[in-house]
Amino acid sequence: MRLVAWVAAAIFALDQALKYLVVHVLQLDRVREIDVFPPWLNLRMAWNQGVNFGLMASDQDFMRWVLIGIAFVICIWVWIWVWRAALGRLARISAGMLIGGALGNVVDRFLYGAVADFLNMSLPNWQNPYSFNVADIAIFAGAIGLVLLPQPAKPAAKPAPRSRKPAMKPTAKPAGGRAPKAPVQPDLFGDAPDGGAVPPARQGRDGDGNPR
Repeated sequence: MRLVAWVAAAIFALDQALKYLVVHVLQLDRVREIDVFPPWLNLRMAWNQGVNFGLMASDQDFMRWVLIGIAFVICIWVWIWVWRAALGRLARISAGMLIGGALGNVVDRFLYGAVADFLNMSLPNWQNPYSFNVADIAIFAGAIGLVLLPQPAKPAAKPAPRSRKPAMKPTAKPAGGRAPKAPVQPDLFGDAPDGGAVPPARQGRDGDGNPR
């Protein structure tokens, strides 16, 4: 959020410095008009009691405080939104421009009761009837930047780790590496050649070799 604060402070300082130069040094509020690079760039004094292009203008004093309150609400909302959304660098610059411009016009309403507009840009054979200031440019550019700049995608949730089955332990082999032999049924009738155990092929048969 430091970037937002620094950009807002720079826009605010530039806006107030130019307004002081135009209103108090050049005394444009008395001269009314100064041609700088006609018709492309001129200084035309205009006290705006509303928002951009005179919208919501009113001679009543309470409207000034309504617009001041709206400007503060917008600044706080943009600050919280940018802080929570963790936007990128360009989006934070746009937010700083919007906040700095809004606060610059708020100071005008406190000091003069209206916003000091003095920049006028026209074309050959066409006179622009509106004037604006640096704060208006910053507000417009900052709002466009916040609308057009995409927000960073949220990282996808990691899948839950799968439970691994314990590996089967191999059966222990006896010494020598040989598997144990199957038990051999003893020969009850003495038919085994060695008089001992009966081979597996003859197990379960009688003395004549017939199945039991």
